[in-house]
Amino acid sequence: MASPVETPIKVLIVDDEAGVRELLKDALKLAGFETHTASDGMSALTTLRTYTPDIMIIDINMPLMDGFELVERLRETGNEVPVLMLSARADRVDVTRGLTLGADDYVVKPFGLEELVLRLKAILRRSHVNATQSAMISCGPISIEDGIHTVTFNGEIVDLSPTEYRLLQVLIENKNRVLSKTLLLDDVWGITFESESTVVDTYISYLRKKLHRDGFEGIKTIRGVGFVIQEPKK
Repeated sequence: MASPVETPIKVLIVDDEAGVRELLKDALKLAGFETHTASDGMSALTTLRTYTPDIMIIDINMPLMDGFELVERLRETGNEVPVLMLSARADRVDVTRGLTLGADDYVVKPFGLEELVLRLKAILRRSHVNATQSAMISCGPISIEDGIHTVTFNGEIVDLSPTEYRLLQVLIENKNRVLSKTLLLDDVWGITFESESTVVDTYISYLRKKLHRDGFEGIKTIRGVGFVIQEPKK
């Protein structure tokens, strides 16, 4: 009996430079991905009406609608497709802004194709749920059931973005243990370089807004060290 055919990962490439689009299209095809392209943010939004990618590569500097605005539009409408951003600038302000808006990783032009493919695969590993696992972890009133990718607070479902979910998961897996910002940037965002990014602080504030209620205030900032989630005192 023939083996089932594995469905290729679908990638939407959004870049105003035709040469970059073709380069990425060819490289990703060789790596086993299915690709579709758009030349700017407006075209990408039109494409998304009929094409559902597993991940997007979005350039920042584009006419009509830049990459930042495109990511912001996606997240505002509830589209949580993973995003890898591209930029000709290595400015850390751009890194922070992109990640805070909801991008999953960031690559600076010129980039190595092998590195870009590895980054894509790392994002997909972080974003996709392993359906064979259904581990339940908890901290006080918060529970995570990883098999169905669900977070509840005293039994009530809490709506989190993939990045918020992963950050909370890492915190609860290490509850009562202080985690440095560097460790969280590496584990949640895949950033392994020294960074002054405030993205961790921003996402910690998002989690507090959604989870600090009914007397629970377990997500703590340890100045100069990092962050921790603590079990409530009985």
